[in-house]
Amino acid sequence: MSYTIGVDAGGTSTRAVVVDATGVVLGRGRGEGANPNAHEPAVAAGRIADTIVAALGDLDPAGVRACVAGMAGVSKLSDPSVAAVFDAAWERIGLGGLVRTVSDAEVAFASATSSPDGTVLVAGTGSIAGRIRDHRLAGTAGGYGWLLGDEGSAFWLGREAVRSTLEALGRGLPLGGLASAVLAEALALSAVDIVTDSDRIAASRALITKANADAPIRLARFAPLVSAADAAGDPAAKRITSSAADLLVANALATREPGESSPVVLVGSVLSAEGPVGTLVRARLTGCEVLTSSDGVLGAAWLAALAAFKGDAVRPSEQ
Repeated sequence: MSYTIGVDAGGTSTRAVVVDATGVVLGRGRGEGANPNAHEPAVAAGRIADTIVAALGDLDPAGVRACVAGMAGVSKLSDPSVAAVFDAAWERIGLGGLVRTVSDAEVAFASATSSPDGTVLVAGTGSIAGRIRDHRLAGTAGGYGWLLGDEGSAFWLGREAVRSTLEALGRGLPLGGLASAVLAEALALSAVDIVTDSDRIAASRALITKANADAPIRLARFAPLVSAADAAGDPAAKRITSSAADLLVANALATREPGESSPVVLVGSVLSAEGPVGTLVRARLTGCEVLTSSDGVLGAAWLAALAAFKGDAVRPSEQ
Protein backbone atom coordinates (compact mmCIF):
# COMPACT_ATOMS: atom_id res chain seq x y z
CA MET A 1 0.00 0.00 0.00
CA SER A 2 1.31 3.44 -0.95
CA TYR A 3 0.58 6.71 0.78
CA THR A 4 1.83 10.25 1.13
CA ILE A 5 2.21 12.56 4.12
CA GLY A 6 1.37 16.22 4.49
CA VAL A 7 2.61 18.37 7.36
CA ASP A 8 1.64 21.89 8.40
CA ALA A 9 4.11 23.20 10.99
CA GLY A 10 3.37 26.62 12.45
CA GLY A 11 4.56 28.68 15.35
CA THR A 12 2.04 27.29 17.82
CA SER A 13 1.08 23.83 16.52
CA THR A 14 2.08 21.11 14.05
CA ARG A 15 -0.26 18.76 12.22
CA ALA A 16 0.33 15.81 9.93
CA VAL A 17 -1.90 13.59 7.81
CA VAL A 18 -1.28 10.34 5.98
CA VAL A 19 -3.25 9.99 2.75
CA ASP A 20 -3.61 7.02 0.43
CA ALA A 21 -3.53 7.11 -3.38
CA THR A 22 -7.31 7.66 -3.54
CA GLY A 23 -7.11 10.79 -1.39
CA VAL A 24 -8.52 9.25 1.79
CA VAL A 25 -6.96 10.32 5.08
CA LEU A 26 -5.59 7.28 6.90
CA GLY A 27 -4.09 8.91 9.95
CA ARG A 28 -3.57 12.20 11.75
CA GLY A 29 -1.06 13.54 14.23
CA ARG A 30 -0.79 16.76 16.19
CA GLY A 31 2.10 18.33 18.07
CA GLU A 32 3.49 21.58 19.38
CA GLY A 33 4.79 24.50 17.32
CA ALA A 34 7.79 23.82 15.08
CA ASN A 35 8.82 27.11 13.49
CA PRO A 36 12.65 26.96 13.61
CA ASN A 37 12.77 30.76 13.88
CA ALA A 38 10.79 30.58 17.11
CA HIS A 39 12.12 27.27 18.48
CA GLU A 40 15.54 25.64 18.53
CA PRO A 41 16.03 23.70 15.26
CA ALA A 42 16.47 20.40 17.08
CA VAL A 43 13.22 21.01 18.96
CA ALA A 44 11.33 22.02 15.80
CA ALA A 45 12.63 19.08 13.79
CA GLY A 46 11.87 16.66 16.60
CA ARG A 47 8.31 17.92 16.96
CA ILE A 48 7.62 17.53 13.23
CA ALA A 49 9.14 14.06 13.18
CA ASP A 50 7.14 12.98 16.23
CA THR A 51 3.93 14.36 14.72
CA ILE A 52 4.56 12.36 11.54
CA VAL A 53 5.12 9.22 13.61
CA ALA A 54 1.84 9.85 15.44
CA ALA A 55 0.00 10.23 12.13
CA LEU A 56 1.50 7.02 10.74
CA GLY A 57 0.43 5.03 13.77
CA ASP A 58 0.74 1.36 12.79
CA LEU A 59 1.34 2.13 9.09
CA ASP A 60 4.70 1.07 7.68
CA PRO A 61 6.98 4.05 6.85
CA ALA A 62 8.23 1.97 3.91
CA GLY A 63 4.90 2.67 2.20
CA VAL A 64 5.47 6.42 2.10
CA ARG A 65 5.99 7.65 -1.47
CA ALA A 66 6.45 11.35 -0.66
CA CYS A 67 6.15 13.80 2.21
CA VAL A 68 5.70 17.57 1.99
CA ALA A 69 6.17 19.63 5.12
CA GLY A 70 4.84 23.17 4.97
CA MET A 71 6.74 25.14 7.57
CA ALA A 72 6.61 28.64 8.95
CA GLY A 73 10.23 29.77 9.11
CA VAL A 74 11.38 27.37 6.38
CA SER A 75 14.07 29.89 5.36
CA LYS A 76 16.00 28.78 8.43
CA LEU A 77 16.83 25.55 6.57
CA SER A 78 19.00 27.52 4.15
CA ASP A 79 21.63 27.20 6.88
CA PRO A 80 23.36 23.85 6.14
CA SER A 81 23.80 23.10 9.83
CA VAL A 82 20.07 23.55 10.44
CA ALA A 83 19.17 21.51 7.36
CA ALA A 84 21.38 18.72 8.71
CA VAL A 85 19.40 18.68 11.95
CA PHE A 86 16.16 18.21 10.02
CA ASP A 87 17.69 15.57 7.74
CA ALA A 88 18.73 13.63 10.83
CA ALA A 89 15.16 13.82 12.13
CA TRP A 90 13.79 12.40 8.86
CA GLU A 91 16.36 9.58 8.97
CA ARG A 92 15.37 8.78 12.54
CA ILE A 93 11.78 8.05 11.52
CA GLY A 94 12.65 6.19 8.32
CA LEU A 95 11.84 8.98 5.85
CA GLY A 96 15.34 10.02 4.82
CA GLY A 97 15.30 11.63 1.38
CA LEU A 98 11.49 11.65 1.19
CA VAL A 99 10.62 14.91 2.92
CA ARG A 100 10.40 18.15 0.94
CA THR A 101 10.13 21.26 3.08
CA VAL A 102 8.21 24.21 1.63
CA SER A 103 6.75 27.40 3.02
CA ASP A 104 3.47 27.40 4.88
CA ALA A 105 2.20 29.71 2.13
CA GLU A 106 2.53 26.99 -0.50
CA VAL A 107 0.53 24.40 1.41
CA ALA A 108 -2.09 27.01 2.32
CA PHE A 109 -2.66 27.84 -1.34
CA ALA A 110 -2.85 24.18 -2.33
CA SER A 111 -5.44 23.52 0.35
CA ALA A 112 -7.97 25.87 -1.23
CA THR A 113 -7.61 25.41 -4.99
CA SER A 114 -6.30 23.10 -7.69
CA SER A 115 -5.14 26.13 -9.68
CA PRO A 116 -1.40 25.99 -10.25
CA ASP A 117 -1.09 29.80 -10.11
CA GLY A 118 -2.31 32.59 -7.85
CA THR A 119 -1.67 34.47 -4.63
CA VAL A 120 -1.68 33.28 -1.06
CA LEU A 121 -1.99 35.59 1.94
CA VAL A 122 -1.17 34.05 5.30
CA ALA A 123 -1.82 35.82 8.59
CA GLY A 124 -1.66 33.68 11.68
CA THR A 125 1.05 33.97 14.30
CA GLY A 126 3.19 35.42 11.47
CA SER A 127 2.31 36.67 8.00
CA ILE A 128 3.45 36.40 4.39
CA ALA A 129 2.07 36.96 0.89
CA GLY A 130 3.23 34.64 -1.84
CA ARG A 131 3.05 34.43 -5.63
CA ILE A 132 2.35 30.84 -6.63
CA ARG A 133 3.36 29.50 -10.03
CA ASP A 134 2.98 25.82 -10.96
CA HIS A 135 2.11 25.00 -7.32
CA ARG A 136 5.40 26.46 -6.07
CA LEU A 137 6.34 29.71 -4.40
CA ALA A 138 7.77 32.06 -7.03
CA GLY A 139 7.96 35.29 -5.05
CA THR A 140 7.00 36.80 -1.71
CA ALA A 141 6.12 40.02 0.06
CA GLY A 142 6.61 40.13 3.80
CA GLY A 143 7.23 36.95 5.74
CA TYR A 144 10.44 38.20 7.30
CA GLY A 145 9.71 36.95 10.82
CA TRP A 146 8.81 38.77 14.01
CA LEU A 147 11.98 40.87 14.14
CA LEU A 148 11.86 42.20 10.57
CA GLY A 149 8.21 42.14 9.63
CA ASP A 150 5.19 39.84 9.91
CA GLU A 151 2.95 42.83 9.24
CA GLY A 152 -0.70 42.33 10.14
CA SER A 153 -0.07 39.02 11.90
CA ALA A 154 -1.26 38.01 15.36
CA PHE A 155 2.22 38.85 16.63
CA TRP A 156 2.00 42.30 14.99
CA LEU A 157 -1.51 42.91 16.35
CA GLY A 158 -0.40 41.92 19.84
CA ARG A 159 2.67 44.11 19.66
CA GLU A 160 0.61 47.08 18.49
CA ALA A 161 -1.88 46.49 21.31
CA VAL A 162 0.92 46.68 23.87
CA ARG A 163 2.45 49.72 22.16
CA SER A 164 -0.93 51.46 22.12
CA THR A 165 -1.38 50.75 25.81
CA LEU A 166 2.08 52.09 26.62
CA GLU A 167 1.34 55.22 24.59
CA ALA A 168 -1.89 55.80 26.52
CA LEU A 169 -0.10 55.33 29.83
CA GLY A 170 2.80 57.56 28.92
CA ARG A 171 0.79 60.41 27.42
CA GLY A 172 -1.92 60.49 30.04
CA LEU A 173 -4.60 59.38 27.59
CA PRO A 174 -7.80 57.61 28.68
CA LEU A 175 -7.34 53.87 29.22
CA GLY A 176 -10.00 52.52 26.89
CA GLY A 177 -11.22 49.00 26.36
CA LEU A 178 -8.10 47.75 24.60
CA ALA A 179 -5.66 49.23 27.10
CA SER A 180 -7.72 47.88 29.99
CA ALA A 181 -7.77 44.40 28.46
CA VAL A 182 -4.00 44.42 27.84
CA LEU A 183 -3.24 45.49 31.42
CA ALA A 184 -5.55 42.81 32.80
CA GLU A 185 -4.06 40.08 30.59
CA ALA A 186 -0.41 41.01 31.06
CA LEU A 187 -0.34 42.22 34.66
CA ALA A 188 -3.69 41.22 36.21
CA LEU A 189 -4.04 44.96 36.79
CA SER A 190 -7.31 46.88 36.67
CA ALA A 191 -7.24 50.17 34.78
CA VAL A 192 -9.51 51.76 37.42
CA ASP A 193 -6.68 51.39 39.92
CA ILE A 194 -4.37 53.54 37.77
CA VAL A 195 -5.14 57.03 39.02
CA THR A 196 -1.96 59.07 39.50
CA ASP A 197 1.00 59.82 37.24
CA SER A 198 3.04 57.52 39.45
CA ASP A 199 0.53 54.73 38.87
CA ARG A 200 0.86 55.21 35.12
CA ILE A 201 4.65 55.16 35.21
CA ALA A 202 4.68 52.04 37.40
CA ALA A 203 2.20 50.26 35.10
CA SER A 204 4.16 51.25 32.01
CA ARG A 205 7.43 49.95 33.41
CA ALA A 206 5.79 46.71 34.55
CA LEU A 207 4.24 46.16 31.10
CA ILE A 208 7.53 46.83 29.31
CA THR A 209 9.31 44.44 31.65
CA LYS A 210 6.70 41.73 31.20
CA ALA A 211 6.58 42.01 27.40
CA ASN A 212 10.36 41.86 27.09
CA ALA A 213 10.71 38.98 29.54
CA ASP A 214 8.46 36.71 27.46
CA ALA A 215 9.43 35.13 24.15
CA PRO A 216 8.52 37.58 21.35
CA ILE A 217 5.99 35.16 19.90
CA ARG A 218 4.00 35.46 23.13
CA LEU A 219 2.82 38.90 22.02
CA ALA A 220 0.39 37.07 19.73
CA ARG A 221 -1.75 36.27 22.76
CA PHE A 222 -2.93 39.89 22.79
CA ALA A 223 -4.33 39.70 19.25
CA PRO A 224 -7.77 38.42 20.34
CA LEU A 225 -8.02 41.42 22.66
CA VAL A 226 -7.72 43.70 19.62
CA SER A 227 -10.56 41.89 17.86
CA ALA A 228 -12.80 42.05 20.93
CA ALA A 229 -12.07 45.72 21.52
CA ASP A 230 -12.70 46.50 17.84
CA ALA A 231 -16.09 44.80 18.07
CA ALA A 232 -16.85 46.96 21.11
CA GLY A 233 -15.97 50.11 19.17
CA ASP A 234 -12.65 50.97 20.79
CA PRO A 235 -10.93 53.59 18.57
CA ALA A 236 -7.39 52.35 19.28
CA ALA A 237 -8.34 48.79 18.32
CA LYS A 238 -10.05 49.97 15.14
CA ARG A 239 -6.93 51.89 14.10
CA ILE A 240 -4.83 48.78 14.63
CA THR A 241 -7.13 46.44 12.68
CA SER A 242 -7.43 48.94 9.81
CA SER A 243 -3.64 49.30 9.61
CA ALA A 244 -3.25 45.51 9.71
CA ALA A 245 -5.66 45.11 6.79
CA ASP A 246 -3.89 47.82 4.79
CA LEU A 247 -0.51 46.15 5.27
CA LEU A 248 -1.77 42.67 4.42
CA VAL A 249 -3.61 43.78 1.28
CA ALA A 250 -0.59 45.79 0.12
CA ASN A 251 1.60 42.69 0.44
CA ALA A 252 -0.93 40.53 -1.39
CA LEU A 253 -1.24 42.96 -4.29
CA ALA A 254 2.54 43.34 -4.50
CA THR A 255 2.77 39.68 -5.55
CA ARG A 256 0.26 40.02 -8.42
CA GLU A 257 0.71 41.09 -12.01
CA PRO A 258 -1.55 43.84 -13.49
CA GLY A 259 -4.89 42.37 -14.49
CA GLU A 260 -4.14 38.97 -12.98
CA SER A 261 -7.31 36.90 -12.54
CA SER A 262 -5.96 33.93 -10.59
CA PRO A 263 -7.37 33.31 -7.10
CA VAL A 264 -6.26 34.89 -3.85
CA VAL A 265 -6.25 32.38 -1.01
CA LEU A 266 -6.56 33.65 2.56
CA VAL A 267 -5.38 31.54 5.45
CA GLY A 268 -4.79 32.00 9.16
CA SER A 269 -6.69 32.99 12.28
CA VAL A 270 -6.26 36.72 11.66
CA LEU A 271 -8.02 36.41 8.28
CA SER A 272 -11.08 34.62 9.63
CA ALA A 273 -14.24 35.83 7.88
CA GLU A 274 -15.73 36.56 11.30
CA GLY A 275 -12.82 38.71 12.47
CA PRO A 276 -12.36 42.45 11.88
CA VAL A 277 -9.09 42.16 9.94
CA GLY A 278 -10.41 39.38 7.70
CA THR A 279 -13.56 41.37 6.99
CA LEU A 280 -11.58 44.44 5.99
CA VAL A 281 -9.13 42.46 3.85
CA ARG A 282 -11.95 40.83 1.88
CA ALA A 283 -13.62 44.20 1.32
CA ARG A 284 -10.35 45.70 0.06
CA LEU A 285 -9.75 42.81 -2.34
CA THR A 286 -12.99 43.47 -4.23
CA GLY A 287 -12.62 42.34 -7.85
CA CYS A 288 -10.39 39.38 -6.97
CA GLU A 289 -11.55 35.79 -6.60
CA VAL A 290 -10.99 35.36 -2.87
CA LEU A 291 -10.92 31.85 -1.40
CA THR A 292 -10.33 30.67 2.14
CA SER A 293 -7.95 27.87 3.02
CA SER A 294 -9.85 25.11 4.75
CA ASP A 295 -6.96 23.06 6.07
CA GLY A 296 -3.30 23.71 5.27
CA VAL A 297 -2.25 20.21 6.18
CA LEU A 298 -4.45 18.78 3.41
CA GLY A 299 -2.76 21.18 1.00
CA ALA A 300 0.59 19.71 1.99
CA ALA A 301 -0.79 16.23 1.39
CA TRP A 302 -2.05 17.33 -2.05
CA LEU A 303 1.42 18.59 -2.99
CA ALA A 304 2.90 15.31 -1.82
CA ALA A 305 0.36 13.42 -3.96
CA LEU A 306 1.31 15.49 -6.99
CA ALA A 307 4.95 14.59 -6.41
CA ALA A 308 4.21 10.90 -5.94
CA PHE A 309 1.39 10.20 -8.37
CA LYS A 310 1.76 13.03 -10.95
CA GLY A 311 -1.32 13.24 -13.20
CA ASP A 312 -3.07 10.50 -11.21
CA ALA A 313 -2.95 12.52 -7.98
CA VAL A 314 -6.27 12.81 -6.15
CA ARG A 315 -7.00 15.74 -3.87
CA PRO A 316 -7.24 14.59 -0.26
CA SER A 317 -10.69 14.43 1.27
CA GLU A 318 -12.09 14.24 4.79
CA GLN A 319 -13.72 10.84 4.13
